Amino acid sequence: MPLISYAGKTGAPEFREGLEWLNAGRPLSLKDLRGKIVLLDFWTHCCINCIHALVDLKRLEAKYPSELVVIGVHSGKFTAERDTRTIREAILKYDIGHPVVNDRDFEIWNAYSVSAWPSFVIIDPEGRIVGKHSGEDVFDLFDRIIRGMIREFDMLGKMDRSPLPFAHEKERGLRTLLSFPGKIASDGARLFISDSDHNRIVIMSLGNSAVLDAIGEGRPGLRDGRYEYARFNRPQGVAVAGGMLYVADTGNHAIRRVDLAAREVFTLAGTGKQAHRFNVSGKGRGAPLNSPWDLLVHEGLLYIAMAGPHQLWTLDLETLEVQPYAGTGREDIVDDYLSDAALAQPSGITTDGKRLYFADSETSSIRSADLFPGGRVETIVGAGLFEYGDRDGAGAEVRLQHPLGVLWHDGLLYVADTYNNKIKKIDPGARRSETFIGTGKPGMKDGPAGEAELNEPEGLAYAEGKLYIADTHNHSVRVFDFGTGRVATVQLQDTDKLAAPLQRPGDPFQGKEVEFPEETIAAGEGALDIFVRFFKGYKLNRAAPLYASLFSKDSAVVRAGTGPVGQDIYDPVFPIRLPAVFAEGKTMVTVDLIIYYCREEQESLCFIKHFRALVPVHVSRSSIAHTISIDVTVDEPG
Repeated sequence: MPLISYAGKTGAPEFREGLEWLNAGRPLSLKDLRGKIVLLDFWTHCCINCIHALVDLKRLEAKYPSELVVIGVHSGKFTAERDTRTIREAILKYDIGHPVVNDRDFEIWNAYSVSAWPSFVIIDPEGRIVGKHSGEDVFDLFDRIIRGMIREFDMLGKMDRSPLPFAHEKERGLRTLLSFPGKIASDGARLFISDSDHNRIVIMSLGNSAVLDAIGEGRPGLRDGRYEYARFNRPQGVAVAGGMLYVADTGNHAIRRVDLAAREVFTLAGTGKQAHRFNVSGKGRGAPLNSPWDLLVHEGLLYIAMAGPHQLWTLDLETLEVQPYAGTGREDIVDDYLSDAALAQPSGITTDGKRLYFADSETSSIRSADLFPGGRVETIVGAGLFEYGDRDGAGAEVRLQHPLGVLWHDGLLYVADTYNNKIKKIDPGARRSETFIGTGKPGMKDGPAGEAELNEPEGLAYAEGKLYIADTHNHSVRVFDFGTGRVATVQLQDTDKLAAPLQRPGDPFQGKEVEFPEETIAAGEGALDIFVRFFKGYKLNRAAPLYASLFSKDSAVVRAGTGPVGQDIYDPVFPIRLPAVFAEGKTMVTVDLIIYYCREEQESLCFIKHFRALVPVHVSRSSIAHTISIDVTVDEPG
């Protein structure tokens, strides 16, 4: 029986010069990657199936770190997705570690005869195409092929396991108090914010914008228990009812319940793994789910915008039975009876008490579903999977672009028209849509509704005459006052409760490391003085603590004295003095700083920088100095 060969037969088309690359540090060519197995991932960041595939790609990259190079070929479906800036934000949002090329004009797509998202092309170490595949759930398939290719090309002596250094976008990414907040909900006194990329829920007082609590440790995972112990994985939808907060724990494919009085998190439904079979009902933790994106509580049922299978589902809060409610699972825009209609990645849900309204993101539409068995799904505005734009009007002439959020209030629907960077207002009876907030230009500008700028808003909530907006790619919450007609940015107060996801000693270092020249100092009691200077136009955010710690490689030479070392410092005065005790000898002293800062004219957006200063210290009898001075400069964000 002949051996199976994993060598390709057709040469892979080369990338042309002049394309824009991210996560690479330089333009790449297939010629440069000879000796490596190359896996091309044709994706677009709006697509739920593409997002699912990223999990399998990370597993493959971890298993074959020196043999495999994954290259994301981003061929954007929507106009807004073809901007390299938005692709960079998607890379940060989904923590993508491999190189990505912007295929905005579908050149690479056409060269490889690709026809669907996601699609994959695997290329052997000699630059030949081994095969193609479309669809998610790819780990087992490519794991088998890659193992075979490694065996074959190792025998030929053609595998190259030398490391390839890439410059990752994450290294230039900003750290902010909120990270890609997705959805929000209110009980009239508090705002619940899904701080998605920090894997937690933030609770804010509507009265004074104080952070009341944070639910979740901050690291991704699926773990029940007290707020400080529980873990989530990129949560999205939140709904509050009866003293309970319900969370669409999207990355865990689970529904969580938070007892707000007991401060406890409990998993209601979901196995923790993505369901790969359609229309399979279940009960509680034994029910496999598929990317729940938004939630709504109504008359004992939790309605779920289940983006993965393109359906609406229900969870009975008493029996924990989970089952499909609307949609066949086929991705399309087809109005029909609930069980026969076709939806396309529903990502936002609301109700007027008579009907469900949902944002059907991939068809850029807003649709309704009756709240009774045998009811129907109807389209309010929107026309098709590839019919999108930014056009106000009525009925079929309306165009949105990948809306992710919808809120019913006082007879109208407010829509987070995400890729248009706007909030639209829709009369569901007249099927009339008009721009309500935003110019359409991505940005962060407060002021009158028509002049304000947003950046991919995703979630909406109403409370006490105000519309709250999860301004996702601005890492902020914005608020529109119906009385004044103006948009403002919420400035979080009492932010010390948000320390969990930030860098702490013992975590892998992700900040800026600076080496200083050797300092000579006298033995005895002394100190390290730290001066912090800011790029022009920026300043320290005094509403947040500054964290400082000191560590000596040889504590017999330098050890920390008593004072503000290894703790949060509120309203610091520069220089920050870290007391230390010195004895003769040499050692390396490490000073860690976590600094919150903001623009001078816009204190509501807080940035975070982590610095590590490495200071060689020589304690000598000949020195008369008792203080070491360290200057740290906080550069402009970006």
